[in-house]
Amino acid sequence: MHDVIIVGGGPAGLTAAIYAVRSGLSTLVLEAGQLGGQVAVSAEVENYPAVPHTMGWVLANSMAQQVQAMKVPIQYGKVAGLGQTNEHFQVRLEEGDTLDSRTVILANGAKRRKLGCPGEEEFLGRGVSYCATCDGAFFRGKDVAVMGGGNTAVEDALYLSGICSSVTLVFRRERLTAQRKLVEAAEGKENLHLCPRTLVTAVEGGELVEGVELTGQDTGEKRHLPVSALFVAIGLEPDNAPFAPPLALDDYGYVLAGEDCKTNVPGLFVAGDTRTKLLRQIVTAVADGAVAAMQAERFLH
Repeated sequence: MHDVIIVGGGPAGLTAAIYAVRSGLSTLVLEAGQLGGQVAVSAEVENYPAVPHTMGWVLANSMAQQVQAMKVPIQYGKVAGLGQTNEHFQVRLEEGDTLDSRTVILANGAKRRKLGCPGEEEFLGRGVSYCATCDGAFFRGKDVAVMGGGNTAVEDALYLSGICSSVTLVFRRERLTAQRKLVEAAEGKENLHLCPRTLVTAVEGGELVEGVELTGQDTGEKRHLPVSALFVAIGLEPDNAPFAPPLALDDYGYVLAGEDCKTNVPGLFVAGDTRTKLLRQIVTAVADGAVAAMQAERFLH
């Protein structure tokens, strides 16, 4: 029986683990993938206080090492659902194991949203990717495309422009919605081409990606763009279906919770990108982690 099980080993979950252990709670972190979450696959981080500039994996690794140095148990496995008795929660893993805990903190983050166009699933791993820093090196010196107009998409395009021959940034709005500094950097890259008011409507090729179909939002005109890869960065979506009901979600699938990180289920708390919030950043995730751990400690006492 644990005092708290933390589902997710990203910045929110790792911070929750630090605060929970320091409060004397028996703690277990469950992680389905790699420690660090989305940060671990981010190219660069420039907006984390006291760290003017670092690589995403470096920051994620530092967080993970701090937790491991505190001897927090970390178990790898995907959570399939939650059960509840009168006194504790039962965390069910896909492998079939069940773990018991008096409280639970959901810090499972969010995953990259998919386009849903023809060819996307077919060419996954053969030219379609959702992580530029993970897979960009495979396309060094080649022409690639990025779909999306937010911070992540522009960051991906900037990273790829340093290793690829050319990058076409396709986005559906008239202007990029990314931060001004990122937009200015993108506009200053000679091999980065902006393609506004356009959608990627199909991925084409043989064994590997050979191009994408672009469709103009205003005219409906279609054209073929020859590229060797498509990197999709059109936002995030939560994966909270295994917990609802009884967990209350909003219309987009995010956990309904405020800054106190309390859910509608007593003893079940939430932290990071998986909850309803104004800003999803590393700094807000670690703040949530600290708050959620404090709430768990208060609940138990």
